[in-house]
Amino acid sequence: MRTSTPARIGQYTALLAYLVFLAFPFLWLISTAFKPPRELGSLHPTWIPEDPTLGNFRQAFDEQPLLQAALNSLLAALAAAVVAVLIATPMAYVVARRRTRLAKAVTGWVVVSQAFPFVLLIIPLFLVLKNLRLINSLPGLVLVYVVWALPFALWMLAGYVRAVPPELEEAAAVDGAGRVRTLVSVTAPLLAPGIVATGLFAFITAWNEFFFALVLLKTPEKQTLPVILTHFIGAEGVADLGPLAAAAFLATLPSLVVFAVIQRRITGGMLTGAVKS
Repeated sequence: MRTSTPARIGQYTALLAYLVFLAFPFLWLISTAFKPPRELGSLHPTWIPEDPTLGNFRQAFDEQPLLQAALNSLLAALAAAVVAVLIATPMAYVVARRRTRLAKAVTGWVVVSQAFPFVLLIIPLFLVLKNLRLINSLPGLVLVYVVWALPFALWMLAGYVRAVPPELEEAAAVDGAGRVRTLVSVTAPLLAPGIVATGLFAFITAWNEFFFALVLLKTPEKQTLPVILTHFIGAEGVADLGPLAAAAFLATLPSLVVFAVIQRRITGGMLTGAVKS
């Protein structure tokens, strides 16, 4: 059925309003990052800085160890994404292909675990890491990120595995390929978009995570970028707005760049024509 003109106009208007709603904080953040102190305190703020400056960026780097914090975030996010994908891929294959009670129980547990709040998990995780002597360390933080990302990564990859036609695996079995060879040579290449999407999810989740890093990391040299951003807020709750906006703008760039680079692979249809009719 064709959509009427008023309905189409309403859809485009709603979409435009939603895009403006999403873009406003980021655009205002960019504008604030380049404003001098005089404009930041103005009673009549403007979108475009009248006298743009890089002073906020220089001040942010002078006041806080942003480069070290960014390196800590990058290492933690990359490690968590790689480990979560490596663990979740074979687990997802078993859950998707084995229609057993255990597989159904695992799927149900994955869904239920997503409802757990951070506060409910931080105490047992803290005690476990304390016994392992991993408090205030990046390996301990990576372990927590993997635990947190693994259920959703398993759920995502299981859906991608179910989308792979079983006929491909059956054909490989007829040709003499074993289960492991089939998973590595047939199924895994077709799961590439799902693996990339899952890794992206785990990376962005770990890069932006704040609560676990705040509780587990105490030494400034080991803290991640989201935790360092809180240092721009004074003891009385007054934020150093210019440097804070500059640092926050830099903190958002890696996620945007990573998504822009691999978004085509996420949407690519690699299964088209894989099975002959």
